[in-house]
Amino acid sequence: MTDIAETKPSIDVRLVPPSERHPRIFGMLNALLPGGSMHIISDHDPRPLHYHLETHFSGLFGWEYLEQGPDLWRVEIARLESAGCDCCCGGAH
Repeated sequence: MTDIAETKPSIDVRLVPPSERHPRIFGMLNALLPGGSMHIISDHDPRPLHYHLETHFSGLFGWEYLEQGPDLWRVEIARLESAGCDCCCGGAH
């Protein structure tokens, strides 16, 4: 039987240079279909990322801590099912 976590995209940011972390994460988030999710593994609480999502993409992503330190943090971010948005993107985000 396959572990469900193995089928989700994930990124271990401990292995990524700091300047590349958010661009890679947002690239992965943009590729998620509604209802899809990904895991982030970090050596610190990714609170700034959570704040960024809440501020700039409110209502588009869910956030769930799977593990909360002190040495290892794991978060699942889900792209929420959406009825669409009110902007001119055509529901593309």
